[in-house]
Amino acid sequence: MTSNQTLYFNGNILTMAGDQPEYVEAVLVTDGKITFTGNKKQASTLAGQDAKLHDLQGHTLTPGFIDTWGHFGLFAQQTLSLNVGYFADNPPRSRSELITQLKQSGKLLNGWLIAAEYMDGLMKDGPLTMADLDTAFPDTPVLVQNISTLAGLFNTAGLKKLGITADAKVESGTIVVDPNTHQMTGIIIGLPYLKAVAEAYGKFSQDLTFKTYQSAEKIYASYGTTTAQHYQASPDDIQLMRLAADSGAVSIDLVALPMSDTVDALLKDNPDFSFGVYSKGDHGFKVAGMLMSTDGGPQLKLAYLSEPYSNTTGFPDDWRGMAYYTQEQVDHYTKLAYEKNIPYFCYSNGDAGIDMALAAIKKAIAETGITEDRRTTISHSFFAREDQLNDYKTNHIIAITLSNHMWLYGDIYLDIVGQERADNFCPMVTAHNKGIVVGIHNDVPSSGPDCLFTIWSAVNRKTMSGKTLGAKEKMNPYLALQAFTSNAAYVYREENTKGKIMPGMLADLVELDQNPLTVDPDTIKDIKVVNTIKNGKVIYSRSAN
Repeated sequence: MTSNQTLYFNGNILTMAGDQPEYVEAVLVTDGKITFTGNKKQASTLAGQDAKLHDLQGHTLTPGFIDTWGHFGLFAQQTLSLNVGYFADNPPRSRSELITQLKQSGKLLNGWLIAAEYMDGLMKDGPLTMADLDTAFPDTPVLVQNISTLAGLFNTAGLKKLGITADAKVESGTIVVDPNTHQMTGIIIGLPYLKAVAEAYGKFSQDLTFKTYQSAEKIYASYGTTTAQHYQASPDDIQLMRLAADSGAVSIDLVALPMSDTVDALLKDNPDFSFGVYSKGDHGFKVAGMLMSTDGGPQLKLAYLSEPYSNTTGFPDDWRGMAYYTQEQVDHYTKLAYEKNIPYFCYSNGDAGIDMALAAIKKAIAETGITEDRRTTISHSFFAREDQLNDYKTNHIIAITLSNHMWLYGDIYLDIVGQERADNFCPMVTAHNKGIVVGIHNDVPSSGPDCLFTIWSAVNRKTMSGKTLGAKEKMNPYLALQAFTSNAAYVYREENTKGKIMPGMLADLVELDQNPLTVDPDTIKDIKVVNTIKNGKVIYSRSAN
């Protein structure tokens, strides 16, 4: 018998194999794959004499967590900055604490001092301002990146280095100016912000890029993630991630999701480009499909709604958000995906944005005659109406959402969209009850990488102030766990290799110190990852960190 075996036993081994929780006594892993699940006596008989014995000591073993929406590359880049997010080791709770951490970090990158994952809501003494940064750093360019990834705060030295002025003309975004003084506030939103961030970080060598990938992988693995996604992947991103996975620079699987224009370029170079195929057979790197966006984040009032926002401060009185593309553009790329058998992921937040996605999908189905389940996905699906969810079911559309937004921005949603729409935010239980496959994701770095915290948010639906949004949409813990495992594998057509603890599956596993199904639901966020296993190998161990 091979010595490359591990026998897991003496714990709660949750297989995720059915619609209800199922447990087995033992799991045998051989050469990176699960070869037996069942009782310990049989497993021991099948194991070789040199098999490693892994005593779970009462812990819980589940499949590894699968990321169905996130920006791996952007999060990797941010590992070069100071993490001031809610999931940081020591998140600052005041402006002075944040300033002190910036001064102590000593992390100068490309001449900049950069902090990431900032949230106004964490500051007990009010939002950080440009004046705060100017006082502390009169000469050093400073960038404080908002956790939304679409906005940030610069000091005067930073704006000067970038050459940004109050009267600069911008597209698809805003350089925020004080209406009374007509002076810049240091806040930049949208595309001009993204361009400023790119300039601040500068160009990376391949070696540095791989180092950031490895830093990000350690963080992902520490939260049980064994498959990570990079949406809005550029051709360079695709090349680098493929090389990183194939060379062994990273161990977790990397999934790229390029925008429609990048897909055009891929098909131009190779009309038979393979989407959804891993570089190493059942793992490694793959380009999952095509990404098309209809609208933006509701916390910035960019989600496209059918009815105006309840609070339109800063926007016209009838502001409903905005569409990123025309219906014709969305129609074109949706049809292309169906014609070319390219897995299709649409990013839609508001119900009017979802209307655009649904209209394009239904039109593509009517024009191509393709009615089978293509694993078509609408990501976020924040404000999906019940009639829209009926269309999801009819047209085999998967709904994946970011439940963490309820904690991050729930209090804001109550103000800007009102109680009824806020209660209907992330209606995943309604979707599940209609027979729709549902998933949840972290959208790292637009929220933290802690999968258990995201599951806690889906189960409890609490805002930062402790309010509950839409109690009827609280997921039960098992469904929330499915959304990160078996359902997530289904999104990627990997239900035969990942997401369950069954013979023949990859040994992508996570060991938790408590069982999410049996603890007090409000303590799910406190569960810790003990070990993360990828292809049978431990890639994170809490005892070693």
